[in-house]
Amino acid sequence: MEIKGILVTLIAPMNDHIANGGEKILGNASSIKQRPDGRVYISGQKQRHALFSAMARLNFEDGNRNGTYVSNGDGITTIIEKDLRADLGGYLDTNKESYSGRRTAPLTATPAVALAQSEVGRDLLIRLKVLTNDDSKKQALATREYSQGDEMLMSFFIDVGAVSIRKDFTYEKEMHLQTHYHKHVDEPERKRRVRLALEATNSLTDYANNARNATSGEPQKVLIVFDTKLSRKAARYFTANEAERKNILRELDKRGAKYFFGDDTASDSVMDAYDKAFAFLKENDLFDPTDGAQPITTGEYETTTS
Repeated sequence: MEIKGILVTLIAPMNDHIANGGEKILGNASSIKQRPDGRVYISGQKQRHALFSAMARLNFEDGNRNGTYVSNGDGITTIIEKDLRADLGGYLDTNKESYSGRRTAPLTATPAVALAQSEVGRDLLIRLKVLTNDDSKKQALATREYSQGDEMLMSFFIDVGAVSIRKDFTYEKEMHLQTHYHKHVDEPERKRRVRLALEATNSLTDYANNARNATSGEPQKVLIVFDTKLSRKAARYFTANEAERKNILRELDKRGAKYFFGDDTASDSVMDAYDKAFAFLKENDLFDPTDGAQPITTGEYETTTS
């Protein structure tokens, strides 16, 4: 099978969390983000932060990382062959003053949203006054909102044909005549990066930067789809009724897509689903719009397109 898109949609239980707090209101009252229907959510930006933090750990532990790394979100490079955030997460470099300074992310994420209306409480935080000669150390009171318990639905998608591949365009008299594709790493490295991104969706733990509590986004239920086209339709699966679920799967079957379920509350666990997905990825090919072109460096690309 030639894999063109990979969708991961999952449900992760979160308890007593403020995984994505909002701006402070009412003085020291820190509020958790909520939709108008009362369900708390975690922004897509925070979801991508947690995902790339997991990828950074996994890549560091990989003995085949070949000098690659995940840059900090405030210092993204344009070096696709080395910087995994630049490759999978995209960038905008306005200093280049050309299309080569912009890259659309092959890896995207939805916000995480609670499946049901959330029960939001408020925690009182107290710093007791320390009895010293320094009277400036006053007692401090603050409150912080938290959500009691949610099943958070989130999805991630990989546009496989854009992983480690850059494109540029030929124009004549302001008319677009041709699109050119350039590859920056070989196929084993492309597949390694896709596997890292897939594995990272099972390792979402870096929500504590918003609040110093150990919140986990690791899935309790997951659906992993390897698709023959670019489609995110299966992201509706866990919120669909029974008829729609059957039709979603029937559509996937008809076009030759492969999917894997995992449910830690049933016999086929989340771990089983990821193991099967990794095995399938290993045995199948990634879509390559360059038709097997030899990799070039970012420097070589910028020289030939400048």
